[in-house]
Amino acid sequence: MTDYGHALQFGTFLTPAAEDPDRTVRLAELTEEAGLDLATFQDHPYNPGFLDTWTLLSWVAARTSRLRVAGNVLNLPLRPPAMLAQAAASLDRLSEGRFELGLGAGAMWDAIAGMGVERLTPGQAVDSLDEAIDLIRQVWDTDTDAPLRVEGAHHRVAGMRRGPEPAHRIGVHVGAYKPRMLRLVGTKADGWLPSLGYLQVEDLPGANRTIDEAARGAGRDPREIRRALNLMGAALTPRNHGFLQGPPEQWVEELLPLVLEQGISTFVLGTDDPRTIRTLGEEIAPALREAVERERRSAGTPTGEVRPAAVLAARREGIDYDGLPGSLRPGALEPGDRGYQRARHTYMRRGRPGLVLRPSTADQAAEALGFAQEQEVELHVRSGGHGISGTSTNDGGVVLDLSALATVEVLDPATGRVRLGAGARWGRVATELNGHGLALSSGDHGGVGVGGIATTGGIGYLGRAHGLTVDNVTAAEVLTADGRVRRVDATDEPDLFWALRGAGANVGVLLSVEARGAHLGEVVLGRFVYDATDTAGFLRAWGEIAESAPREVTAFLTMGPPTGGRGAVAQAVVVYAGKDTDAAVRDLEPFLKAGPVLDQRAQIAPYPAVLVPGEEHHQGHGLPVSRSGLAPHLDGPVPDAVADLLNTGYVRFLQLRQVGGAVNDVPADATAYAHRHQNFSLVAMSLPSSAESMDLHWSRVEPHLEGMYLSFDTRTGPGVLEQAFPAPTLERLRRVKRRYDPEGVFGSNFPVPPAH
Repeated sequence: MTDYGHALQFGTFLTPAAEDPDRTVRLAELTEEAGLDLATFQDHPYNPGFLDTWTLLSWVAARTSRLRVAGNVLNLPLRPPAMLAQAAASLDRLSEGRFELGLGAGAMWDAIAGMGVERLTPGQAVDSLDEAIDLIRQVWDTDTDAPLRVEGAHHRVAGMRRGPEPAHRIGVHVGAYKPRMLRLVGTKADGWLPSLGYLQVEDLPGANRTIDEAARGAGRDPREIRRALNLMGAALTPRNHGFLQGPPEQWVEELLPLVLEQGISTFVLGTDDPRTIRTLGEEIAPALREAVERERRSAGTPTGEVRPAAVLAARREGIDYDGLPGSLRPGALEPGDRGYQRARHTYMRRGRPGLVLRPSTADQAAEALGFAQEQEVELHVRSGGHGISGTSTNDGGVVLDLSALATVEVLDPATGRVRLGAGARWGRVATELNGHGLALSSGDHGGVGVGGIATTGGIGYLGRAHGLTVDNVTAAEVLTADGRVRRVDATDEPDLFWALRGAGANVGVLLSVEARGAHLGEVVLGRFVYDATDTAGFLRAWGEIAESAPREVTAFLTMGPPTGGRGAVAQAVVVYAGKDTDAAVRDLEPFLKAGPVLDQRAQIAPYPAVLVPGEEHHQGHGLPVSRSGLAPHLDGPVPDAVADLLNTGYVRFLQLRQVGGAVNDVPADATAYAHRHQNFSLVAMSLPSSAESMDLHWSRVEPHLEGMYLSFDTRTGPGVLEQAFPAPTLERLRRVKRRYDPEGVFGSNFPVPPAH
């Protein structure tokens, strides 16, 4: 007697009749209306009386919104596995995770061979299916960058690019009856899908034993394999005429032992009768679920998720994986899970977290925070994961990943009021707001997350015209260390709201912000390339021109070290926040006088086009040594000091971002970002191997700077905080920290110590 504890599922096995395709589709729609879980279709491409199953699956998926679809089972010999894998992943993405893969080795070989496919013996067909399952999963394994190469006896792939990645973990279910196929189910499949008629109820115990023994031999838990059953020949009748030939209550009575004693958890009814479909969904399924739940509760049957042995072996110490709340499990990733490789790294840093939690609601975020606080490992919070410091991943700890909280809502187009989820990335934010004629001041990279930039500052191309990102935030939803989700603004908990705008990572987990967008659709974008051999002179001239420009203009300058015996080259991106081309030409022309111009171009562009495209999944490109500072002007000793730093050769990347204008209109005590008199932000990056030399030469620049932008610096310690926050600001921050996070729960990202 075996009950594997899986949640019950119910579906239909519909005839894909070509004669009346509309009826077939209506029956699938009825399957969904009746509350059933999936619709399945046989796959016999050589039968001209049937619709092509794959086309039908796609059509039904498009006509429904909740229903899952599957072939029952797909004919592998006529569907090459590499293409099948891509088609399955594509349909799964298009349907938002509603496809399951049923596979068969092929049976009617005269008909199959008649379509031009080489005939296989039964043993060869099993070998072919075995290879195909591996190949399909490797195509879906987009965590691996290497091209796919397979040299099997039946399937070969020579350098195929992997992907696309399915929207969810597609289960591979195999139709099997004989011992060798049953052993294949146990070693590799996610589910077993036989049919009554080809198999009798009394055959189930022996088949389950074969599957379970093979699973254990492969190091698997037999509970990893879902047991399904196609109910062929069942019928609703007023009185009992035999097994599954009677009224609904008889069906419940006869199906119950199949669950509790034979482990069947998915029942797929072969019928084209609308009344039977409705009765299955509205009467039989609810009653059977209730009966099974009652019996399982009485017997203490384990019903939790079954983790593969490989995943269990990769778990890290200090985390109570089995204690993870059920609501968080769908979005959780452990080492060994598919998708973990795409979630472990940040833009700059490679990580090996022990658990990545991806809540999809504020309540789940609070639950995730509570769970993380109970563990014996570090907690790091991630919104976009682009941060230079790399502090949104770790080694062996918990990462609270907010990527699912990514809504972008325009609440009031007239006033520009918007709501942004912390996990949204700025490229998408800019694009969606642009569709409403709005723009919100941000950084320069589309991969930056809202949660990071809206809590630290946000020095971007609209800064002089519209201020920093934090200057446009009007309210925030934040999760504090005590597990409370708070909505804060200038009236409600104003101290917390103040701290969030400049030091938010220290006082809570930002979940969303409300902000005020500017009415701005297009901008004028100028790009200039200069010969900056006379680096100090060029910087002095460029700084004077940039400061003299009207506040509609914001300019960023990027430079690298002199190479190959040639002088330094500087590249400037200058944005005019408007589409008045005459005014833009007038205001951009002075930048041509900063130094010898090697290239110039200007164009009208939508604001999103200004941002550097963000990568979908971070790869951990290598944590740099980064130093940051702010300068009131590029005059006096500053240009010479910066030029000397660049000419040492240790700096691989140097950037000057213009602030001032609207940024400096804000009083210094209005937000935790208090640097309101400087006009330029300087960042210099080097390789880790050059850290000591970098610090030596940076020490000659730093005395000429006033403050720093914390997000651009990889240093830690009290001295860094004292530069990032003026004394009155830091003292106030410490008081806020004492009130909202006295135990230092949020201590992984430039931690501010609570006041005593």
